[in-house]
Amino acid sequence: MRAYIILDLGFGDAGKGLLTDFLARHLEADLVVRYNGGAQAGHNVIAPDGRQHTFSQFGSGTFIPQVKTYLSKYVVIDPLALLVEGDTLEGEGVRDAFARLRVSDQALVITPFQRAANRIRELARGANRHGSCGIGVGETFEDALTHPEICIRAGDLNHPSLLRRKSLAIRDLKRDQIISFCKEHSYNLAHAREFEAFEKDDLIDDWIRAITRISEFGMVVPDSVLEGWLRETDNVIFEGAQGALLDAEAGFHPHTTWSNCTAANAIELINDLAPGAQVQRVGVTRCYAVRHGAGPLPTETESLARLVSEHNQHNEWQGAVRYGWFDAVLMRYALSVIGRVDTLAVTHMDIIPRLDRWKYCQSYQEPYLSEDMSVNSTVSSGLLTDFHPHPGLSLTKRAAFTQTLSKAVPVMNSCSADEESVMQEIERMTGQQIGMLSYGPKAENVRILNPFL
Repeated sequence: MRAYIILDLGFGDAGKGLLTDFLARHLEADLVVRYNGGAQAGHNVIAPDGRQHTFSQFGSGTFIPQVKTYLSKYVVIDPLALLVEGDTLEGEGVRDAFARLRVSDQALVITPFQRAANRIRELARGANRHGSCGIGVGETFEDALTHPEICIRAGDLNHPSLLRRKSLAIRDLKRDQIISFCKEHSYNLAHAREFEAFEKDDLIDDWIRAITRISEFGMVVPDSVLEGWLRETDNVIFEGAQGALLDAEAGFHPHTTWSNCTAANAIELINDLAPGAQVQRVGVTRCYAVRHGAGPLPTETESLARLVSEHNQHNEWQGAVRYGWFDAVLMRYALSVIGRVDTLAVTHMDIIPRLDRWKYCQSYQEPYLSEDMSVNSTVSSGLLTDFHPHPGLSLTKRAAFTQTLSKAVPVMNSCSADEESVMQEIERMTGQQIGMLSYGPKAENVRILNPFL
């Protein structure tokens, strides 16, 4: 069996959905495994017949007949949103969407109370928002770590009495936490419509009734089902979520996700359930920088916004999509976080002909970045070219470094805006070979450059 792990080398939005759909078609794969993240994913796919869907919890290969999705134990699911997405896919012509989806019984489940708590916290932060998607993934992860006895796992969806008991406990926990949090932030809860979730006596019973189809469809299964599926397939796509620069441990706090965005989860699943499989790590990046939400983006520029055709738009939680020129400093950092990739996939290359010059950054000017004791750094001729935070850095020091990074002044260079020049510069700055390029949002717009497949 060959396993292809899709890894985003930025802040997300690099094109993981497109690459998953392309590889599933090109390799005739019949299985997509989601190995991190959760219901906040937004992977846009346009099928050859023009159908378009932004995949959240279903794998991005679902438009392809016979391709199954497995939501692993490392994924945080929103069962109600999952049902809505499945119904939407059926309306888009995927008649067997639910029949091709299975969920690990160990996957964490988001409740309405964790979603509400997430949104209220973000509102109370005001101008200091973290950039949350407002889905409740982080609240659910944190509760599982601090209160594992009441966290809801997908297997609990098959046991209504247990599900109700745990839901009540989570409601009480989150209500107390939010009341305390808002007092500290001088936030008036009367202005938060989300707090109504804690005041509706019948919300839990209504929610449980609304998600009973999860159990009726038999979607929740033990990981032995995934083990069986892996034995039966020749090619499997492990579809990542978010990006390495948002990683829970290596990202720039507090603008991070609670998920592990490296290949670690996928590798563990492969080693446990399909030992001996051939693994290919595919690092995905746009040919420029992108970020949806708050946080550092050193090469940010307004000049790219008018040139980008973007399915991901402004929303009330993350705000606007932001763009920057290619940042080799952050790219090298992402590669050091992930460990290694076997090939690069560079997306959105269709923007190149619209540019006068392609701009990139391979160092920062700010000298005090190299003096920050929280990082290991490389300085050449007074310019910082590489950095890596020390392992186990405290959240306080990570947040301080994030503030420092936000002030970094990139040293900009440029080259001719032609495909060959851009590819040469990316390969030179990253030390990685480019194996795929994409020139648009469909699988037919992807071109393979070397025989890594």
